[in-house]
Amino acid sequence: MFYGLLVSMYYFDNKQHKLPHIHVKYGELESVFTIADGTLLEGHLPKNKIKLVEAWIEIHREDLLADWQLAISGQRIFPIDPLK
Repeated sequence: MFYGLLVSMYYFDNKQHKLPHIHVKYGELESVFTIADGTLLEGHLPKNKIKLVEAWIEIHREDLLADWQLAISGQRIFPIDPLK
């Protein structure tokens, strides 16, 4: 969690979106972003929050992809540092 954004990655969640992605909640809003390029797949967030998520994905892409592989195989993922 950083700047009010709660980032989640769900185990075995490769059926609906079929590509590595993260779920982001901000208050009542929810969205889904690709890990490969930070594209917003679905949902809505304020523009400034989207920019924060995109920056975080850019910084942590390798860690996110490693966690994705763990998550889809049902293994425990590792925490990733928030933006500071």
